[in-house]
Formats: sequence, structure tokens, C-alpha cells
Amino acid sequence: MPLALVLERQHELALRNVELPLEVGPGLVKIAVHTVGVCGSDVHYYTHGRIGPFVVAAPMVLGHEAAGTILEVGDGVSHLKVGDRVCMEPGIPDPNSRASRLGMYNVDPAVRFWATPPIHGVLTPQIVHPANYTFKLPDNVSFAEGAMVEPFAVGMQAAFKAGIKPGDTAVVLGAGPIGVTVALAALAGGCARVIVGDLAQPKLDIAAQYQGIIPVNIREKSIVDEVAILTEGWGADVVFECSGSPHAWKTIMDLPRPGGVIVVVGLPVEPVAVDIACASTKELRIENVFRYAHQYDRAIALIASGKVDLKPLISETFAFEDSKAAFDRAVEARPTDVKLQIKVAG
Repeated sequence: MPLALVLERQHELALRNVELPLEVGPGLVKIAVHTVGVCGSDVHYYTHGRIGPFVVAAPMVLGHEAAGTILEVGDGVSHLKVGDRVCMEPGIPDPNSRASRLGMYNVDPAVRFWATPPIHGVLTPQIVHPANYTFKLPDNVSFAEGAMVEPFAVGMQAAFKAGIKPGDTAVVLGAGPIGVTVALAALAGGCARVIVGDLAQPKLDIAAQYQGIIPVNIREKSIVDEVAILTEGWGADVVFECSGSPHAWKTIMDLPRPGGVIVVVGLPVEPVAVDIACASTKELRIENVFRYAHQYDRAIALIASGKVDLKPLISETFAFEDSKAAFDRAVEARPTDVKLQIKVAG
């Protein structure tokens, strides 16, 4: 039985052997896992034992942001071969579902998503995965960057749903891993500038390394006032809510221009009040993002082109045997940390 990082129950992690399916059937590939990112959802399961209706009722392997190397290919797999460096999309939908047929497989109720109870994740040396959701990495894209494709794909989905036009001004609320990747996707999608608001100055400093990002510390300045100044009172074309904070919704309608769009990426724990009258009188469009669909190829292409550099977002990499320490560090939520990763191989 392979070694894996197992969430035994809330607040309890163990690096132990666990029985996992490793048989390579038709359409499947076996992958030697190299690097896995520590996601906020993984940490939330560790600290809270649940996310909404998803409850950790049995031991579960964590991890879903991953890259590795093909070890074996099953019958019918022609686009991948042994030795290929790859990253993996962690959600496996029912290809025959109505959502999949509409191209919205990310909202398929039957989707099986790594490290979402009761589905095991990939913090283990080897996994088996459908070849259709396994993507070859170009030679100039590292395993660490490959493991960042998953969060960047969320940013790509957000930019796609926004319908960005060249020269747009965007606002991103929240400078965590998702907020910064949303900002980078927005710039790559055509935004001339992205105003990023957050409470943590170290995170803003990291975001400000990128040309086109304007940081705003909302402890010190009003994000509404700053957007008004920068847009001469007109408002932003696109607003991405990535913080998940209910406080963001108190003034969010004041940020977009008339006819602008709000893209909801962050998920508040509790329901929030929404100013429908303001949204109506400004004819605002409100879009929602849940994971991503059909974004991995585009995300990888942007990283490989050099137009999007995710390496500055990787704060520290831990050895596999130090996986628990990586999660405990993530729980600390240091303002200087954006993305922590675990190197499983090597």
C-alpha cells in the first residue's frame, strides 16, 4: 500500500500507508506525482472537517493541485506516453450528464473531485487518472508551475466569464492565490490594469511585482474612493470578488461602472445581502465561477508563452515527509505566504 497524507478526522493528519486504486484500465494513465499545492480547501477540511455539504466522514487523502510524470498508459490513450511531464485536472465529470453536454461539466452534480469527500486526493507517490483530464507540460514549464495550473484555471474561468474587452479596467478584491491568479488572467485577457485590494500589505507587495497591477491596502484607503479616483468617477469595467468576505458585499455595487460586471469567485460561508436595486439601476451583470471548464489548455499555453509567470507566487516548498508541517504552516495564514507546495518525488 502506498504512503499518503491522510486527513483522519478534523485537526488530525497522518502520513501513512493507505489502499488506493492503481490499476490502469482503458483510457487511464498512471502518474508519478511530483509536486502538489496546498489549497485553501484542503486546509479548511483540516481545520473545520467540512465545506458546506461536503463532510469528512472517513479518512481522506488530501491534495488536488498536482503535476507529475506518466508511468503507464492504458488502452486507447494516444496523446500521452511514458515519460511525459503532465498536470492533471482534478474533477472527473459524467461525460453523459446534461451539464457535460452543455459544456459546463464543472457544475455536473456527479463530478468526482480529488480531496472532496469521499474522494481521495493525490498527496501520494502514484495515482491513476483519466487521460482526457491529463495535460502534457511544455519543456519550459516546471512541475511547480504545473501544479499551479489548477488555481490559475480558476482565474482563467473568471476572466472568461467576465467577457473582458481590450483596455478594460478591473478590480480584484482579495490578494490570496486565487485573487492574484484572477488578476493575472484578467491582464492576459486584455485588461489594461487591475486594481487589487486586500488587508495584508505583504500579499499586495507580491501582487505589485506584476506590471499592470495597482495595489490598494483597504486598511488604509477606501477601495471605492481609490477606484473612483483612478477611473475619474466612472467605475471599473469588471469587478472580481475573490475574498469570500461578506464585508465585500457592503460596497461592491459602488465599484463597477454602469453596465459593468461583477464576477463572484470567493465563497462566503454564510448568505450575504445583495443590493439588487443598485445592480438594477446600473444594469450590472453578475456572473458566478465554480472551479473551471475547458481552461487547462489555455492556462498552460499562457504559462509556456511567458505572458504569465506564476513562480513568484510559490512561497515555499516542503518535502513529502514534512507534509504535516506544510499544512500547519498554511493554517498560520502568514501574510507573506501565497502558495505553499509539497514535493512528493525527488
